[in-house]
Amino acid sequence: MDMKRLLLVSLLLAAALTAGAQPGFPFGQAAEPEGLARPARQFTLDLTPDGAAQMVVYLPQQPTGRGVVCCPGGGYAVLSNTHEGAAWAPFFNERGIAFALVNYRIPHGDRTLPFTDVENAMRTMRDSAAVWQLNPRDIGIMGSSAGGHLASTIATHTPYALRPDFQILVYPVITMGPGTHQGSLDGLLGEEGQKDPELVRLYSNQYQVRSHITPPAFLVLSSDDNLVPPVPNAIAYYTAMRNAGNNCSLHIYPTGGHGYGFMPFFAYHDQMVSDLSSWLEKLPAPKQDAVRVACIGDSITDGHGIDLRSVNGYPAQMQTMLGDGYVVKNYGVSARTMLNSGDHPYMQELAWEDAQAFQPDVVVIKLGTNDTKDYNWKGKEAFAGDLQKMLDVLKALPSHPRIYLCTPIPAVKNTWTINESLIAGEIIPVLEKAVAKNKLAGLIDLHTAFAGAEDLMQADGIHPTQQGARKIAEIVAKTIDPEAKTEQRGFFGMGGRRPAPAGR
Repeated sequence: MDMKRLLLVSLLLAAALTAGAQPGFPFGQAAEPEGLARPARQFTLDLTPDGAAQMVVYLPQQPTGRGVVCCPGGGYAVLSNTHEGAAWAPFFNERGIAFALVNYRIPHGDRTLPFTDVENAMRTMRDSAAVWQLNPRDIGIMGSSAGGHLASTIATHTPYALRPDFQILVYPVITMGPGTHQGSLDGLLGEEGQKDPELVRLYSNQYQVRSHITPPAFLVLSSDDNLVPPVPNAIAYYTAMRNAGNNCSLHIYPTGGHGYGFMPFFAYHDQMVSDLSSWLEKLPAPKQDAVRVACIGDSITDGHGIDLRSVNGYPAQMQTMLGDGYVVKNYGVSARTMLNSGDHPYMQELAWEDAQAFQPDVVVIKLGTNDTKDYNWKGKEAFAGDLQKMLDVLKALPSHPRIYLCTPIPAVKNTWTINESLIAGEIIPVLEKAVAKNKLAGLIDLHTAFAGAEDLMQADGIHPTQQGARKIAEIVAKTIDPEAKTEQRGFFGMGGRRPAPAGR
C-alpha cells in the first residue's frame, strides 16, 4: 500500500474511532470511504423493501470471477462497517475479487433478521453472477467479531444454494456457550433464547461443522484477545474443522487484541494481508464449465481413518487425477446405509440433499457395506427398492447425470457385524441387476480389485488406508475419464509412499 493510501485509510479509521469503541454507521447508510482505490462500479442495493438492510457492492476493474460477502462486527448491537467492512474493499478489488458489504439489521433477539439479510446478499451475488462477471460457485463470506459468528452461521446452517464456497473469519465469535462474547449472545438470542440449551448449542457453530460440507476457512485472531477468547471461539472452530478433515487455515498473531479489522496500525497488518493473499491465491476456484462429479457413499467415501480426508480421501485424490476440467465433491457420510430402514439411512442426510443440489454430471455411488450389519439386514427385502428410489431421483435431475454403482470393497474382518458373505452373495447381485435394469453408465468392481489386498486396509479390516483410497481413486477416475493422470507424483503427493531409508 502506498503512503498516500495508507494515510487516507488511517485518517478514515481514526475519524470513525472518535465516535466510540464500536464505530458504526446508522442503519441503511453505506460506509463508502473517499480516496481509496476505486472499483469499476460501486452501488447500493436494498435487501429489504424498506431499505432497513442494504448491501454495498464494489466490483473490481479486472474481475477474476470471485466474490466475497462481508458481515461487519459490532456485537449484534451496531455495525462496525468501516474498519471491518468498507476498508477491506480495495484489498479485494485489487485482487479482482468483487466485494459486497452487508449492512444487516440488528437482531435485538430476533436472529432471523441478520440471517435473512445475509442469505439475501448471497442469493443476490449468485443471481447477479452473469451481469457482475462472477463465478456463482466461487462466492465466499467474511465476518469479523460478531460478524464472524454471522458468517460462520451462514457457512454451517444454510442449504447448498445459499452456502458460501469459502469463509474468512477475523477474531470471530463462534460459541454461544461458555467463553462467548456476552453482548453478542444478548443481541442474537435475547434474554429468553440464551436460557435454551438446545438453541445455545445450535448457534455454537463449532458443533455445526460437517465433513466435506462446511466450506474452507481462513481464521485470523490475536493471542491476547480478551474480548472474544481465542480458545472457545476461533480455536474451537479450527479444531472442529480439522477433526472433520476440512480445509482450514489458522493464523494467530501474538498481540493486537480485538477489533483492528483492516487498521494499518495493527502491528501484524502486513503479515495478515500477506497470509490472506496467499491463501486466496491457492484456494482452487472451479471452472464454470467443469464436469461435476458427486461421490455418494458411506465411511469409505467419507475417508474414515484417513487424516485430512479433504486432501487424502479417494474423491480428493481423484480430483487431482482428473484435473481442473472436473470438480469432484465428496458426499460420503460415515455409517450410512442404502436401506431407509437402516440405523443411519443415507437418503435422510444433508449430504444427499447437497448431492442433488450440486446438479452433477456424473454420480458415483458406493453404498451397501453397512447394510450387511445384522440389525440392518433384517430389512433386506427393501434394499433393491430403496436403491431404485435413489436412482429414480438422480435420473430425474435436470443435469441427467451418468451414474455408476461401485461394488463394496471386501470386508477383511466382520467388524461391527459387517458381513463379507452378504456383500459378495447378496449386495453385489442387487447392484448388478440395478445397473442392467436402469441402463446405468456402469458397475465399478472394487470388490474384485481389492481381493487379497489386505495391505491396503486399515486394522479394522473394513476401511482402506490412504494408499487404498488412492487405488479406489485410480479405478474410478479411469472409468470416468480414461485420460485421467493416475501416475504417482512425488513421495507424498496423492497418497505416495515415503521412500525407505538407505540400507534397509
